[in-house]
Amino acid sequence: MPAERLSMRKVREVLRLSWGGKLSTRAVARSCGIGRTTVREYLQRAIGAGLSWPLPEGLSDGELEALLFPPPVSADNAPRPLPDWKALHKELKRKGVTLFLLWEEYKAVHPEGYEYSRFCDLYRQWAGKLPVWMRQEHKAGEKLFVDYAGMTMPVTNQQTGEVRQAQIFVATLGASNYTYAEAAWTQTLPDWIASHVRALEFLGAVPSLIVPDNLRSGVSYSCRYDPDANPTYRDFAEHYGTAILPARAAKPKDKAKVEAGVLGIERRVLAKLRNRTFFSLTELNQAISALLVEYNRRPFQQLEGSRRSLFEKLDKPALMPLPPTRYEYAEWKKARVNLDYHVRIDDHYYSVPYRLVKQEVHIRLTNTVAEIFHNGQRVASHFRAHTKHRHTTKKEHMPEGHRAHAEWTPERVIRWVGQAGQATGEVAERIIASRAHPEQGFRACMGIKRLGETYGTDRLEAACQRALAIQSPSYRSVKSILENGLDRKPLDSPSEPPPIEHENVRGADYYQHN
Repeated sequence: MPAERLSMRKVREVLRLSWGGKLSTRAVARSCGIGRTTVREYLQRAIGAGLSWPLPEGLSDGELEALLFPPPVSADNAPRPLPDWKALHKELKRKGVTLFLLWEEYKAVHPEGYEYSRFCDLYRQWAGKLPVWMRQEHKAGEKLFVDYAGMTMPVTNQQTGEVRQAQIFVATLGASNYTYAEAAWTQTLPDWIASHVRALEFLGAVPSLIVPDNLRSGVSYSCRYDPDANPTYRDFAEHYGTAILPARAAKPKDKAKVEAGVLGIERRVLAKLRNRTFFSLTELNQAISALLVEYNRRPFQQLEGSRRSLFEKLDKPALMPLPPTRYEYAEWKKARVNLDYHVRIDDHYYSVPYRLVKQEVHIRLTNTVAEIFHNGQRVASHFRAHTKHRHTTKKEHMPEGHRAHAEWTPERVIRWVGQAGQATGEVAERIIASRAHPEQGFRACMGIKRLGETYGTDRLEAACQRALAIQSPSYRSVKSILENGLDRKPLDSPSEPPPIEHENVRGADYYQHN
């Protein structure tokens, strides 16, 4: 039945404008003040009834309504053979199978059977009696719906008695409703990804699409027309050869499948565990796993078979194989390459090719590796280092004698910083001289330069004089002097700093010229 039962006068107007006036569906809908779906449905009913324009002369409204809305046919008094709707509904879940194909097969066996339009009407009437999650026609192996249950499960610390609530992750396949569930401590990104990995390993295969419910863990923002997965989630999807398709906001049908799965897990699994006390996440997951087997083997009430049997028959043959290696959790960050051709990651500095100075790069971090990408190409890879304020530098990333990049030599950096004064230039010299590679001091020198922009060159020069006097010529020392106002206090016993000897510096006086 259409969403609204129109008067026969308006139905005649729809047919007149569409067939007689040759107007588009959109134009007819606007003219009649109804939806385009309603216009299309009345046209299909009229075609199925063998009508054309103009309508037969003398056709009354009652006769027209009888043609368009014949009484429903029951299986008991059907003048024509009816298909096995349960079997047909199951077949629709197979890849490539359409209602038209099934109708052709039905007509081949029953030539006297219903025509296509009536066949579709009868199927929709039958399917309309099913729950929403059963009614949806998801193709085998296509979608895995994922979400967290509203219920949590308490886990007690045996030593302290503290109770912590575990989150319940649920994943449900579209065609078979085969379901996976597990407990995790949080809904944060690491736990979210780890639950996905274990869900795919439970299935032993990979679907074409994964549909999350716009969780902040999984999706960076919600957009109906262009949903975008966060970089880590997308990285996970690329590893398994699948794609992320977030459910659209305010579209309950997009989420009906996983909501039914969540409800089933809450009623058939979590509720059965409500009176048990668990002392570890492992213990809780073992209990969930045991009940999950029973849940997936439980027979459907309105369809033949169970989640497990449908999975074996429909989804499993259509799913993609797992990759040979398990996904290793990785986070992505953005950074800009400094003048010293290093990027800062968790207060450690990793080198990239010198040509990328000042360029923005993307960084992929695992527990063991830091990979740096530029324009989609990997340009550097380092083992993770966790010592703060240290450098990891590869020789092949360094400029060759600065010939190709002479604009950023140690001499020029010192001269640039030394514009604030002689003492400031000398601090820059000492910073560069203290590094294994001169370029590793460029970042600190830039910091000195920025302090001058914040506090003024006079105060910076005074702070550098004090830093040299106390034998602490570093960015941190100069910054601390300025922050505490010590540059405004007279030096008690100024002393001449010892001369600097380093192949990359030529003395402060040299940098005061040109």
